[in-house]
Amino acid sequence: MNRLVWLSVVGIVLLGAAYLFLTLRPVPAHVTYGITFSTMQAEQLGLDWKNVYVAMLDDLKVRDIRIPAYWQRVVPKKGRYDWSELDFEMSQAQIRDARVILAVGRRLPRWPECHIPDWARSLSWEEQKEELRGYITAVVQRYKEFPAVAYWQVENEPYLSAFAFEHCGALDEAFLEEEIALVHSLDARPVLVTDSGNLGTWIGPYKNGDAFGTSLYMYFWNPELGQFKTRLPAFVYRMKERAVELLYGPKPTFLIELSLEPWLTGPTAEASLETQLSRMDIDKFDEIVAYARKTSFGTQYLWGVEWWYYMKEKQGHPEFWKAAKELYAAPPAN
Repeated sequence: MNRLVWLSVVGIVLLGAAYLFLTLRPVPAHVTYGITFSTMQAEQLGLDWKNVYVAMLDDLKVRDIRIPAYWQRVVPKKGRYDWSELDFEMSQAQIRDARVILAVGRRLPRWPECHIPDWARSLSWEEQKEELRGYITAVVQRYKEFPAVAYWQVENEPYLSAFAFEHCGALDEAFLEEEIALVHSLDARPVLVTDSGNLGTWIGPYKNGDAFGTSLYMYFWNPELGQFKTRLPAFVYRMKERAVELLYGPKPTFLIELSLEPWLTGPTAEASLETQLSRMDIDKFDEIVAYARKTSFGTQYLWGVEWWYYMKEKQGHPEFWKAAKELYAAPPAN
């Protein structure tokens, strides 16, 4: 009897896996490429972020952009808002008919993941939440009149508590849901929630958002193992997407963070050129792009434009910028 039960369970699992595999979304003929742009990352590389941003728009011809509205940049002092940075980014995008995912929250792209103003660090979590409500409300109210905004993103990979736990702590899921509801109350445009491609289950983010985005990192590095590589077949991404779609219904999905820069444990500008190129050279760049195509995501946001510009302008290595330019010149997804 136990053997029969075991065989039945195995059979159900195999049938389920076969169904997921046979109903996968096909690999698209063309991919639309976007960019995540970080003013802070450009500055960390010693660059004028406005120059990088305009070059991204006018030389690479990027027309799909994810922009983090960093809490500490928007509210550098308690009660005082500085809109100069976001106003520039949004106006330049709108002039060129670009589409923007505007990300709000405490946890946003780039290390240390949770970006907290100095004045708010000593506040209790309850006090921080009250300040976050005000900042999110102010950002959405200011930019909801911009047609360029296609999606609001609330937090970045909020369920990935194991990463940057020392900076972010455990997820307050009730507050995440409150943030999403707050944005919905202020504007009708959809809310994107994201999760790690390698480490996330996708269930919470997919369930809570109107749209879903995931990340793809192929090459990693740590002091114990050195450089190592993700070896999951690309169809695993498609199977995970199909599984959550069956649970919660179809939603727009994006490869929101496709890493095409070196994985480093300190500031990039402090790493030797040899180290940077050992972690990300043009062959790895091309390999990652080819792998990502097979994941089936029709829109993919690349990660590393600040580094490509830095390598071109300061290190004499324009090959990454040139390769990206070819991707953005390709026909868009239908």
